[in-house]
Amino acid sequence: MKILGIDEAGRGPVLGSMMICGYLIDESKRAELKASGAKDSKLLAPAKREAIAAKLRDIADDYVVLKAGVKEIDEAVDKGNLNVLEMEKMAEIIRTLRPDKAIVDCPETNTARFARRLSALAGMTVIAENYADATYVEVSAASILAKSEREKEIALLHKEHGFFGTGYTSDERTITFLKDWLERNKGLPGFARKSWITSQVLVATKEQRTLKWLNAERD
Repeated sequence: MKILGIDEAGRGPVLGSMMICGYLIDESKRAELKASGAKDSKLLAPAKREAIAAKLRDIADDYVVLKAGVKEIDEAVDKGNLNVLEMEKMAEIIRTLRPDKAIVDCPETNTARFARRLSALAGMTVIAENYADATYVEVSAASILAKSEREKEIALLHKEHGFFGTGYTSDERTITFLKDWLERNKGLPGFARKSWITSQVLVATKEQRTLKWLNAERD
């Protein structure tokens, strides 16, 4: 039986894409997969995660990583539901890899509703659970590969634009980078999610400062 695990990386950051990975493996390889050390990617140090990722690529029967870019994410948020975008990407992975069983890390608390809607899109019954990356090793593997692909993108952005930390709003280095960027440019960088509250607050703060400066010039 072919089992597919699906998880994402980069849903929350203000900078960069979200990666959704589908990891397909034959049930007979589950013991080997467990022995690889696969677990929720958030629990692994970067070097350890990359070492395990290399093993996972060798063990897999197949895997797919889809990218949801900044523009796609902003459009989804503007329509009111990022979960729909994630669901559509998951369904695309399932239809591509055609597993016998599919398990996804559910992005919303109503797992039964999400499972019904995803199953209808995917054309097969899907298991959707919160924290599936901590319960199912196939989903853990997907989590690691999704994180690995996002980190590759972030490294390229660092090389091109300078170091900005993780891209998460909780990272002071990220916020400092955005503030400095706005001081030098008219708007946010192309790899920033403009629909994020953090982005909107930073832009509004700059506009208020500019308005005060213009008013002071007129006085």
